[in-house]
Amino acid sequence: MLSSVLPDTSAEIPDFGREKPTRYWDPSRRLLRSIRAYQKWKAKRGPFANLLKKWAVLRHRFWSVVTASDIPINTELGGGLLIFHPVGIVLHPSIKIGPNCLILQHVTITANVKIGGHVDIGAGAVLLRGVTIGNHARIGANAVVLTDVPEGATAVGNPARIILPK
Repeated sequence: MLSSVLPDTSAEIPDFGREKPTRYWDPSRRLLRSIRAYQKWKAKRGPFANLLKKWAVLRHRFWSVVTASDIPINTELGGGLLIFHPVGIVLHPSIKIGPNCLILQHVTITANVKIGGHVDIGAGAVLLRGVTIGNHARIGANAVVLTDVPEGATAVGNPARIILPK
């Protein structure tokens, strides 16, 4: 069984190594790196911090255009976020994403959505109406989630129906 070979991914402790670029042309990880840099330098004061904050904004704009995604620079993203194909991702700045999550292409997440740790969101999924997604949940491709998804459950379909673990 695959789960017995691979260690469980934590829903609480972020693995920032997952965000480290593996080569120079790694747009999704470079985009995340620019967001992290901005958030780091935003909290600091002084001319050097202001310069680095502006540099992070320019990098964010560049990588946003390259990836064709709309991830606001002030979005609360948990560490260890993976975005393999960032094309078409639209996130509202008020969302909260937990650590070690995975988001695939063409995902839309609207205002006030809370996503727990180690949540996998399939391609084309839409999360609406301020829903809460529990830890270790999975959202299927093209699912339209209108209700909360409990921990460990899977949401599939349009509108999404919840499949609880056995």
